[in-house]
Amino acid sequence: MIKRSLLLTLLLAAGSLQAQDQAPDLAKAKQIGDSLCVACHAADGNSQLSANPKIAGQIPEYIYKQLREFKSGVRQDPVMGAMVAGLDDHDMLSLAHYYAGQTLQPESAQNLDTIELGKKIWRAGIADKGVPACAACHGPAGAGMPAQYPRIAGQFAEYTTLQLQKFRDGGRDNDPAQMMRMIALKMTDAEMRAVADYAAGLR
Repeated sequence: MIKRSLLLTLLLAAGSLQAQDQAPDLAKAKQIGDSLCVACHAADGNSQLSANPKIAGQIPEYIYKQLREFKSGVRQDPVMGAMVAGLDDHDMLSLAHYYAGQTLQPESAQNLDTIELGKKIWRAGIADKGVPACAACHGPAGAGMPAQYPRIAGQFAEYTTLQLQKFRDGGRDNDPAQMMRMIALKMTDAEMRAVADYAAGLR
């Protein structure tokens, strides 16, 4: 199992280096997006359905990483796995840069009753549970950090909550060093919803 995991890691790394030697083909990415991605994420990456994340303005390295991990099976999702099956590494790199270049139409916080709790978790974490501040990795304004930590500002609160629940419940495990899994295990659903709603309103 360890040998298989190591081989997969080496293959992913080799493919990534090869793709990054080439400049993104934004024209081709638009063609792929208009035929493959539009139904769920909309033409400009601003999904209208909370089950599908907004990818407009997302960090390109993060989009690229997720696409490659959907294809390899590191991140499990039957729909996305099927969507990326026919794409090569350069296609995925190009798509990542194409959607990163689109303008995000952000969501907003909806629940005034939990806004203070969400703000506290985002800025300071939950000290008595050992939950760190979300801002430490995702940035004070939720803009994220390249590759590992996505932009969360303006994202659907429902989608962010679902990802936290998946990290906690074992439905997602492609976080670096199990960081999100360890954090989510310490959070209640109410805390997840509060911080996700707060993040939706960040700019």
